[in-house]
Amino acid sequence: MEMKPTEIGSSKMFGGYNKRYKHYSPTLGCSMTFYIYLPPSPSPSHKFPILYWLSGLTCTDENFIIKSGAQRAASAEGVALIAPDTSPRGLNVEGEADSWDFGVGAGFYLNATQEKWKNWRMYDYVVKEMPKLLSENFPQLDTSKASISGHSMGGHGALTVYLKNLDKYKSVSAFAPIANPINCPWGQKAFTNYLGNDKAAWEEYDATFLISKFHDVSATILIDQGEDDKFLHDQLLAHKFEEACRSVNAPILLRLQPGYDHSYFFISTFIDDHIRHHAQALRL
Repeated sequence: MEMKPTEIGSSKMFGGYNKRYKHYSPTLGCSMTFYIYLPPSPSPSHKFPILYWLSGLTCTDENFIIKSGAQRAASAEGVALIAPDTSPRGLNVEGEADSWDFGVGAGFYLNATQEKWKNWRMYDYVVKEMPKLLSENFPQLDTSKASISGHSMGGHGALTVYLKNLDKYKSVSAFAPIANPINCPWGQKAFTNYLGNDKAAWEEYDATFLISKFHDVSATILIDQGEDDKFLHDQLLAHKFEEACRSVNAPILLRLQPGYDHSYFFISTFIDDHIRHHAQALRL
């Protein structure tokens, strides 16, 4: 079992490189892939701050790298992009691929407590294993300077990971996050299966609930949400999170973008703003 990441792909882009790696994850008990976009380096000893990107339901580590166009701004700002996968793969748990919104491609960035799904520990993978893996194997990355962002399920992941680890990340942003999962069908389905019926356990992975506990936020929370997103009113509930932020005076900028949907066309339109938002926080 190869613990050290092996490079399995490399493509030059905006002077830097998209590099894809495979490694065995002890946290998840299977092999995983992830992408790093490394900007062009000003000197051999230079260390880049990093921005983690957490993708949404059905996505892999490839979607963001291929579709977002984030590399242009990342190259200009000198920020490395880290795109992990969205769940364990290849464990062959019965029913893991039966539905698109649960199981494979749908890890929800939590640590499952139910025996059947015990390998679904994407929270620990992102928060603990990835930074260690990166710092031990990529001297060109400065893992102590990190921010986090994501889309949909990954927006939920970014917000919850950030709020629970304010000492580890300089800033957070999200596109169309599942902002109040305990009150939406996607969240209720995933949480019931991964965490059982203990609602207190659910609250530990709900950004709208967490902001009341962890509101010592320094950088403004940036959220872009398409107004023509078909999931806005029943699944995403951005306004619930905004209300919760306001109630504790947490700095939030929720931008409702008229005409935009839930897709990467929307993400690529506004991603430069997000990269700059994080680059500013990472430089402070």
